[in-house]
This record gives sequence, structure tokens and C-alpha cells, in this order.
Amino acid sequence: MNKIQSNSVLKNSLRFAKLTAGLLFMVSVVGCSGNPYVSNAERNEIITLGDSIYDLSGEIQLFLEQDAGETFRDYTQSGAELAGGSLATSVITQYADAKSDNSTIETIVMNGGGNDILIPAMLFDPYRCKTKWYRPNLTNSCISLIDDVYVDAVTLLNQMETESVSNVLYLGYYHTTGNLTSLIKAVDYGNTRLSEACSNTTVDCSFIDPRSVIVPSDVISDNIHPTTSGSQKMAALIWPLLEPLL
Repeated sequence: MNKIQSNSVLKNSLRFAKLTAGLLFMVSVVGCSGNPYVSNAERNEIITLGDSIYDLSGEIQLFLEQDAGETFRDYTQSGAELAGGSLATSVITQYADAKSDNSTIETIVMNGGGNDILIPAMLFDPYRCKTKWYRPNLTNSCISLIDDVYVDAVTLLNQMETESVSNVLYLGYYHTTGNLTSLIKAVDYGNTRLSEACSNTTVDCSFIDPRSVIVPSDVISDNIHPTTSGSQKMAALIWPLLEPLL
């Protein structure tokens, strides 16, 4: 093998190693483990959809069910994006699966959209959603990415209304912490657009913003997922809106 071929093989090996390391790191960060679907419950007309903020520990669901004294169907999946994605079942597909299991769905408690931004940012940040000292504001490509999430959210919420869902409680995102504070502006813009999606849909949708109550001590060491106290605080925000719907 000549020197040029050797250098090419070495470069390709290094590129593959970096990609593999990035994927493994990203999988560990977004939480691609969690709980399987719960497709039968005491209140089958109430379902939860979303990502690892709900699913990794399952504690938000647990606290809500403790408050209600009843169980709900749970389709949340760690690593889920709102639309698409290869790591976990998307929120859009979670909803389709829930409809397939039992089409009578009246109330949905959900989140979604965070991983659509977080996963690429944690790999190579192709949309440049992480702010830097030399780039303090979101790039146009990051804004466009989040605007696409808004479109997917409105489309899904409108579909829910046409399929006789009565109420949606949409939990937004809190600020990432530690070495991920560079994503705070992306979280802020993402919440703005998700709130607008709730307002601009035909279904009765309430947006729940957790940023004012979640502090760094409510986030585990990965700087993303909630501790028990964080899950309890978010359940406490959801419960006053959910209780009248039971």
C-alpha cells in the first residue's frame, strides 16, 4: 500500500471513529433508554406522548397518576424527535400507534421538538444552534430548523383536532445547564414557537412553560434530564390543567 492510500485509509478510519464516538455520546445524552409503551390503562382516553423528559425516569407520569389515583396510557419514548429521527419512535408515530391501539383519545399530555434540535447540536451542530462568545445569537439555519419544528407541531395538533381529541397539554422545555448553556437561546426560541403552535392550532391546546420553576439543581448531571424534584415540579405545573379534564 503506498503512502497516499495509507493516508486515505487513516483519514477514513479517524472520520469513522469520530462519527461513532459522536453517536455514542449523543445516545447517552439524549437518553435512548427508558420505558416501553403502556397501551392499556384505567383511563385509556388519556395518553402521554413525548421524549425522555417524560420517559427516561417515568416520574412525571408517576406523579400525575398519583395525583389522579388512576393510570393513563403512555407512549413516550426516550430519544424521540417530534418528526422523523432514527433513534426512537417519533412523537407523530407515537400518536399513530396510540390511535391504532385504541382510537378513543380525548386528552393528550405531551412534549416534543427538543430532540429535533438537541440531537444534531450534540453531534456536529450543523445548524449552529449553540451560541458562542463570537456568535451570541441564533443563526438563520437554526431559526429555520426550529421553524420547521413549529410547522410539524401545528400539523400534528390540527390532525388531533380532526380526530376528535378534545384537549392537549403541551409541556415546553426548561434551560439546559452546565456545558449545555450554549443551547439556552435555542430553547427560548423553541418554546416561543411551540407556544405559538399551541395558539395557532384548531385543537384546544394549553402550553406549559417550565423555565421559571426548573433550576440547575432540578437537572441531572447530563445537563438535560430532570431529577425527581424537576419531574415533580413539572407534574405540578401540568396537574391543575389536567385535573378538570378527568
